[in-house]
Amino acid sequence: MPLLVFGHRNPDTDAICAAIAYADFLRRTTRPDAIAACCGAPNQRTEFALKKAGLSHPRIVMDVRPAIEDVCQTDVTSATCDEVFYEVYRRMDERGLRSIPVVDDDGKLVGIVTLLDLLELVLNSNVDPTTGRQVRTNLTKIVSVLGGEFQHAVEPDRDEDLIVSVGAMSAGGFTEHIKQFPADRLIVVSGDRPTVQLPALELGVRALVVTGGYELSEGLLQLAQVRGIAVLRSPFDTATTTMRIKAAQLISGVVEKDFMSLPARMTVSDARREIFRSPQTIFPVLEDGKLVGVLSKSDLVNPPKPELVLVDHNEIGQAVPGADEARIVEVLDHHRLGGSLKSTEPIRLTMEPVGSTCTLVAKMFRGAGIDPDPSIALCMASGMISDTLFLRSPTTTSTDRDILNWLQRFCKVQLDEFASDFFSVGSALRTCSPDQVVREDCKHFEESGQKFSISQIEEIGFDLFWQRKDELFSALESMADSQQLEFSALLVTDISSNGSLLMMSREPQGWEEINYPELEDRLYQLDGVVSRKKQLLPLISSLMESN
Repeated sequence: MPLLVFGHRNPDTDAICAAIAYADFLRRTTRPDAIAACCGAPNQRTEFALKKAGLSHPRIVMDVRPAIEDVCQTDVTSATCDEVFYEVYRRMDERGLRSIPVVDDDGKLVGIVTLLDLLELVLNSNVDPTTGRQVRTNLTKIVSVLGGEFQHAVEPDRDEDLIVSVGAMSAGGFTEHIKQFPADRLIVVSGDRPTVQLPALELGVRALVVTGGYELSEGLLQLAQVRGIAVLRSPFDTATTTMRIKAAQLISGVVEKDFMSLPARMTVSDARREIFRSPQTIFPVLEDGKLVGVLSKSDLVNPPKPELVLVDHNEIGQAVPGADEARIVEVLDHHRLGGSLKSTEPIRLTMEPVGSTCTLVAKMFRGAGIDPDPSIALCMASGMISDTLFLRSPTTTSTDRDILNWLQRFCKVQLDEFASDFFSVGSALRTCSPDQVVREDCKHFEESGQKFSISQIEEIGFDLFWQRKDELFSALESMADSQQLEFSALLVTDISSNGSLLMMSREPQGWEEINYPELEDRLYQLDGVVSRKKQLLPLISSLMESN
């Protein structure tokens, strides 16, 4: 599995651009397998930035929990129902397998066959001696397993139930013996013994097998041809020939068709619960109805974990689902340390109080002496412009200004013109449903034992907000209820005035201490507040702690 570089859930431009740029940096330095990923589609502004930079979207991955397709054996050894014991047993023995799937001519899964079932097919330990003589096969398969040849072939490819009789007794005794069975189902095995071969031919048996490398005499062969009896030659002695005929039985009779299969995208943890008590030794893995692998219980003992780099966040609650079951190897962030991240081994942790995670990525390029391609340079500049409101946010630092100036050297566009175009597109209030607006850039937090979310959108002016205020309130309340949050907040920031409106689904205890004007019930005017990270979250935290 590759190294996945992930931004947070409901990713904004900085999260996606940081993931793309840092994956590029890692590929050029230490991890050629690094891939940028995101757990949500880019918003319109991010789409604009990526298109302008000529970059593709990150891989969308909504859950990184290991799936069966990540751990199963994809080099599948299988069988078909028209194969015989000898063919299938040799294949399984060579590869040390106890069970294999059985497919039809179109590759569709029809069942499972186990080594024990195959052996029972030959040993017949639980049947009477008469039944034990029976083999279901065809004469072509018998010749193949014997490594022999036909002296005379009669319907060699017809599958049928044959009864094996060995001519190892006196002629009289043998004649009486074979009269017990239907002649048209008998296959008689004999060495160079005309006294046995003649009564078999006169009786009209289905086939005669001549062992020891001998041939049927010319006269007896003519009789066999007249009577429509197949004649086979075997290079082996009678005992070995008889054993090999038994090994030429079709496996169709022992294929287990009542079995459990698993979908390829089932998570490892779900699969472990599903198969825990099953007596099956292997489990076919299917994707769109097709066999793509097999899983054994041992594959789930210590499955490989996906490796992740988290950018623009450091809290598991904000990470892609399944991150808690993955191996997080690095965190690159400019937010507060959330405290929910744990690791079983040391990891690289880069956190600095700058305005954008893309600032940190660009610093790594410059520090390593690597000039970013123009596309990656504009990608990083986009994340910085978005998160710092083009260096106007209070989160902006001298490092951000310095790095953005450095990136301009590699960009093919003027960043001030690009920033103007960037903020003029992608108004969430103009293009998104109320539910999409409150979820577009949403982060979850926990303070004083209370879980809540803060969403943020940037607009040019508040005209559209006032038109959609009521439906946004409803969407915010529904989101808080569905996610079982204490409350949800939406910060609507006016890029032109550097101020915001704050909408609350409900107000927690202690909220009356907020020192900003309340325009309407649960709607506040926050002049000069544009940063969720540096201004709003500390304000909310202080109000909740003082309660």
